Amino acid sequence: MFDVPDGRVVTARAADELERELAAAIDSERRADCMARIQSDAVQLALDLVVRETDIDGFFRAFIKTLVEECESRACGVWLLDGDGRCEPWMAFVDGQFHTRDAAGWDSAAGPRQAMAAHLVSYTHGWQNTVEYLPDDSRLPDSVQAFNAATGIASLQVAPLRLPTHTMGWIALASNDAQACETTWRRAVLEATARQATLALHQDRLAEQGRREARRQAALEERNRLARDIHDTLTQGFAAILMQLQAAQRSTPALPPTVSAALETAVDLARSHMVEARRSVGALRPAQAGEESLPDALQRIVATTQRTTDIPIQLTVNDPPPLGGLERDVAGIVQEALTNAVRHSRGKSIAVNASAVRQIGLRLSVSDDGRGIAGEHRLRGFGMTSMQERAERIGASLTIVTAPRAGTEVVLAWEPPSFSIPVKADAR
Repeated sequence: MFDVPDGRVVTARAADELERELAAAIDSERRADCMARIQSDAVQLALDLVVRETDIDGFFRAFIKTLVEECESRACGVWLLDGDGRCEPWMAFVDGQFHTRDAAGWDSAAGPRQAMAAHLVSYTHGWQNTVEYLPDDSRLPDSVQAFNAATGIASLQVAPLRLPTHTMGWIALASNDAQACETTWRRAVLEATARQATLALHQDRLAEQGRREARRQAALEERNRLARDIHDTLTQGFAAILMQLQAAQRSTPALPPTVSAALETAVDLARSHMVEARRSVGALRPAQAGEESLPDALQRIVATTQRTTDIPIQLTVNDPPPLGGLERDVAGIVQEALTNAVRHSRGKSIAVNASAVRQIGLRLSVSDDGRGIAGEHRLRGFGMTSMQERAERIGASLTIVTAPRAGTEVVLAWEPPSFSIPVKADAR
């Protein structure tokens, strides 16, 4: 026993207990101070990168590279969730090199990456908590365990990129040692980094949503402007022409038959094109149910065009599939192709054919037996450009087959997106 200044008597056991409590308090304070420095460093790094990097890819590249270097680790990978809940590997930094989807060698470790992605989605505990794995952890897929063993990974730590409302993905840190002190420190750094990365990713997605909305608003404003211009010029102009033609019919009832027929055709054409101008205004808004079907549109276009030419036009419609609101663009392509054939082909006949392909697609052609299109004129003119742009907008292919004195055929081929042949990136 020994005395203390306030007169109490303290035993040796009590002194040891006080000493342990003091040591624990000092250790706790040091840990808190260390955590505060880790958090502060992560925030500062995030701020520096936000200012320096122009896009989220550059931000994450620098972020995970710094994380690997500071933690003296082997690799860091990022997996992201899409809007449908699918998890896909996004990027990785391994042995001093970056790996992304568009980089050579990305497919070399596709198996372990995809297996890890499936595990991250299915392991619900990891959606909200950092998880630490040993290389042969039974929770990991077999291919991931084999990859860890082959590459000498001793410790794998995975932190969620988590917002209060949902999880956006995961960031994983792989190291070659698993000492308790090192893994504890790495976990603290990983979690602090994950918080800042989550905030940066969330802000980038909000900014992208804002940009998309701004583009959508700009597109709507432009469509409204075009609709107003069409209404104020073409529609009103055709209405005025129609009124003058009808006034001429009323004022001169006794005209020669040929003149009377020509005047009647002019009235019908003015009326038809006024309706078309109004359709163009309507085409600038979303398609409405119950509007003109493709067969009806083709019959109307052919009938109207036939009144302006002596070239016989044959229309064949063989049960085309429903196009889900794309009828206007298809009809516009046919109208342009038919107008070109009438004006420039000098042919003796024109054929318009529309038919189903495998019951779900459409093949539509406008052909003539005229002089063909010279090579230097094949892609010129607003009409050609307009047809190509319309085809691209609806996801169709447009082919122009022509030869001197052998006629011209404009072929439109369309299939629903789900039946399109996948490109290499989609297959991957």
